[in-house]
Amino acid sequence: MDLALPTDRDRITIAILALGGEGGGVLAEWIQQLARANGYVAQGTSVPGVAQRTGSTVYYIELVRAGAPGANRPDPVLAMMPVPGDVDIVIASELMEAGRAVLRGFVSEDRTTLIGSTHRIYAISEKVALGDGRGAAERILDAAERRARRFIRFDMAAAAAQSGSVISAIMFGALAGSAALPFAREAFEAAIRHGGKAVPANLAGFGLGLTRAQDGEPVAAVEVTAPPAPTTEAGRALQARIEAELPAQAWPLAIEGVRRLMDYQDRAYADLYLDRLAALAARDDDNDDRRLTGEAARHLALAMAYEDTIRVADLKVRATRSARVAGEVRLAPDQVMAVTDYMHPRLREVCETLPAAIARFILDRPRLTRMLEPLFKRGRHVETTRLRWFLLLRLLAGMRVIRRATLRYAEEQARIISWLALVDALAATDRAAAAELIAARDLVKGYSDTFERGLARFEAIAGAARDLVGHPEAATRIAAFRAAALADENGAALACAMAAA
Repeated sequence: MDLALPTDRDRITIAILALGGEGGGVLAEWIQQLARANGYVAQGTSVPGVAQRTGSTVYYIELVRAGAPGANRPDPVLAMMPVPGDVDIVIASELMEAGRAVLRGFVSEDRTTLIGSTHRIYAISEKVALGDGRGAAERILDAAERRARRFIRFDMAAAAAQSGSVISAIMFGALAGSAALPFAREAFEAAIRHGGKAVPANLAGFGLGLTRAQDGEPVAAVEVTAPPAPTTEAGRALQARIEAELPAQAWPLAIEGVRRLMDYQDRAYADLYLDRLAALAARDDDNDDRRLTGEAARHLALAMAYEDTIRVADLKVRATRSARVAGEVRLAPDQVMAVTDYMHPRLREVCETLPAAIARFILDRPRLTRMLEPLFKRGRHVETTRLRWFLLLRLLAGMRVIRRATLRYAEEQARIISWLALVDALAATDRAAAAELIAARDLVKGYSDTFERGLARFEAIAGAARDLVGHPEAATRIAAFRAAALADENGAALACAMAAA
């Protein structure tokens, strides 16, 4: 069955759903130029949406075949916005935008060609969720397949990176490859040339988008890669220790944990991690595929590599970060990049970076803290590419040499020791319950209010777990508490679950 639009259509409607910065407006201009150059009257409108990620905009284009000169035919009256059930082509720059098009009724199984990218740019609501807040991508793909007359999909962001172009050029190529418009490839390319901007790169992206639309989404091969071999003597010694002391199932996670902690602090800190991990592995057995050791390898490394101000400063000024940002914005050779970060350390975070005795001296005196707190109430825009801020952050990052003397280190180590002692007590009788308590440590993340909320909920679960040592339903209850803690922001679900238990 031919799913292309009939070439004699007098009216064609197109909706483009794109995020800010993706060139949706440029794509709309290309389509209008293409249509006008080939005998159509074209009108385009746009309605910006809320900034759920980088701002989402709906562009609507209506094309009507122009009448013959002198024909008794009035000028067409064109609509300003798409109407559900009356859209021939929908182009979505991201998978969730394709889902929004389906939800709003723009996609009809009897007429709509849906062209959508399968990559994701996560919304704020997905990022701030305590647990896995990602939208159900498979459900969106299934709905799009069922609701559209034809669904053309592939990863357009990857194609843009591959071609050295932008996603708008890929989408224009996909539109040409869909044959949903009655124009030849040369007419599409002429519209790009008429625009006059980055023509070679846009033509390259257009060509790849056209090919991918015709070939379809390739099936990606699943590659399992071994961790890179250590390049230092210390790294080789730590890997040998992992292979000698831990079960093979835990090796990949433990190697990554050691790599992270070497980068975070030093070899002695990585050795401390392996000491703690080996003690838990001694409690494990071959049941449940060594889950206790695997969970511990992951969550213990994350707990020991907590994000303090020293770590944040270190990551902000790394050359790899500058290179990554420069690659994302695709600087021209004559352009200079400036990076501005918003940073808001409170008095508490500042004191945590100080030696423990000095920090406690400040925090234990309410009058002194009231005097100092106003100095840290406002956040600061820090241009990390300026020499002054770069040197300041480098100085702060260099404080890793005294990290073991700081208040935050003392507090975090005390929490870790208490947590591991409770895990060990549970593991003596119930390894499944111990593994659940280890997994619950993922509640503790981030910084400031987010960190404090997560820590409070984890400590509530740990307190309940102390009463469950030896209980036959300990694993089930701890897992239920963790799920409840991830269910909402205010902790009501966790309170209800604990009350019910």
